[in-house]
Amino acid sequence: MSSIDKLLANTIRPEILADASYHVPESSGYIKLDAMENPYPLPIHMRAELGRRLAEAVLNRYPVPSYASLKHKIRARLGVPKGYDVILGNGSDEIISMIATAVTGPGKRATIMAPVPAFVMFARTAMLVGAEFVGVPLRADLTLDLDAMLAAIAKHKPAVVFLAYPNNPTGNLFKEDDVVAIIRALGDTGIAVVDEAYGPFARTSFMHRLPEFENMIVMRTVSKLGLAGIRLGYMAAAPALLEQFEKVRPPYNVNVLTQIAAEFALDNIDVLNDQASKLIAAREQLSSDLARLPGVTVFPSAANFLLVRVPDAAAACTKLIEDKVMVKNVSKMHEMLANCIRVTVSTPEENSAFLDALKASLISH
Repeated sequence: MSSIDKLLANTIRPEILADASYHVPESSGYIKLDAMENPYPLPIHMRAELGRRLAEAVLNRYPVPSYASLKHKIRARLGVPKGYDVILGNGSDEIISMIATAVTGPGKRATIMAPVPAFVMFARTAMLVGAEFVGVPLRADLTLDLDAMLAAIAKHKPAVVFLAYPNNPTGNLFKEDDVVAIIRALGDTGIAVVDEAYGPFARTSFMHRLPEFENMIVMRTVSKLGLAGIRLGYMAAAPALLEQFEKVRPPYNVNVLTQIAAEFALDNIDVLNDQASKLIAAREQLSSDLARLPGVTVFPSAANFLLVRVPDAAAACTKLIEDKVMVKNVSKMHEMLANCIRVTVSTPEENSAFLDALKASLISH
């Protein structure tokens, strides 16, 4: 064994050594439909105004640690109930990390639970903080198995249950009554995190129900709304619960450029909501077009992407890449996703290019 191998074995946790880095493929020159981004840029007049505001940023000082101005706009314009505050994060990934860190530590190996298949960062973050992750399989039709979830809660007594609403990578929206049943089953022994990353495309939310449930966190990101590049997530919860997560939030975790861009976007939220409406309409059209293709199954989606089962996902993705179209092959994520690809809903032009390339892959197959 070399000296560096000995060093790694003596210092790095075995589960980290055995893991792989989170891989993001190079996308330059491709139609990028693998990351659920909003394809629409800001209008030109808005870009000019944003540029002016960014030019005035005070870069030689740390951000104002309270982020009071940005938090006020989030509360006022994104439906946070009166009397409730938010914590900001560098994307929703950091919010997930804060939650997992707060419930796990020496002498307290917490259990984190989610229906699976689910957002990969739920299980990955549990591993990184040393928590146990319990995945409860969805039903064969990818709907939530409430009985299995309730049984798993009773058995494992999780500290946290993540519920993506809508779910990623499946795109479907779990029944509201099922989510409520899980929140109530956790009671005062566990926290339910309702992840509303794709809320702008589902047009439904648990945010207004925060006063009903002291053990619920609503987590969101502005990435899917059209601001993936600024990396901003936030969560809201009962004040006493939120206070505990504030203790593990890194200081100055949101930079001043992100703060300025986010405040500007919230001042123009109607533009982003209009873009979301375009994508909702495009989603329905793309779903209909895909459903007419032979051998293709399209699953219901309330997000800005579609889960699609094709005869051979690997072959389809190879052909799509040859045609400079990038989608996500999720077939190896979970056995329920066999031969499934996930495609971001985009502009009419990019959706058409994807359809043409997929049709060609089906013919060649």
